[in-house]
Amino acid sequence: MRTYDITLTISPDLVVWPGDPAVELERVEKIEAGADANVSRINMGVHTGTHVDAPYHFLENGGTVENLDLKMLVGRAYVLHVDDKVDVITPELLEKSDIPPRTRRVLFRTRNSDLWAKDHKKFQKDFVAISPEAAEYLINKGVKLVGVDYLSVAPFDDPIPTHEVFLKAEVVVVEGLDLSEVSQGRYTLYCLPLKLAGTEGAPARALLVGV
Repeated sequence: MRTYDITLTISPDLVVWPGDPAVELERVEKIEAGADANVSRINMGVHTGTHVDAPYHFLENGGTVENLDLKMLVGRAYVLHVDDKVDVITPELLEKSDIPPRTRRVLFRTRNSDLWAKDHKKFQKDFVAISPEAAEYLINKGVKLVGVDYLSVAPFDDPIPTHEVFLKAEVVVVEGLDLSEVSQGRYTLYCLPLKLAGTEGAPARALLVGV
């Protein structure tokens, strides 16, 4: 079995959503300066890099990240490769896809993943995202977790509808995955967000293990 680390590396060079704080990572205690140990501090937004959205992100009375169902964050998942020519994931695309019946977790590998493979440094507004109608389609098929390979599940110019559809249905949204090395097929997903109190999201470490 092969294990894939599909988590983005957090560093000051990591691309963040426009308006979000840039990553600050600083070593504040240094052995070479006489300290007993090396100690670092970090300052960043909770939607930095690979992260999970909780309902509270777009719903005023939604649940927060520490209350997410861990059973949905660990288990069988299907990685779907989307053609590089696709600009938005639609119901029509999903209808023709190879997602197996009764799949509960779907990760979408699009041309976005090539950006991570190339270590891009500038935010891209034209990333591939999921339409609200496709979100409804997935929910009707019983999907409970959706993962995407850029920093939002929704299009840049219209971020609210897709998020609201997923989060009202209590679908776990995982954003900022790097699927550039992952083939289409079945895996076991391990995605554990930081247990932050009262927040609408949290950074996560995400792994796929071949089955």
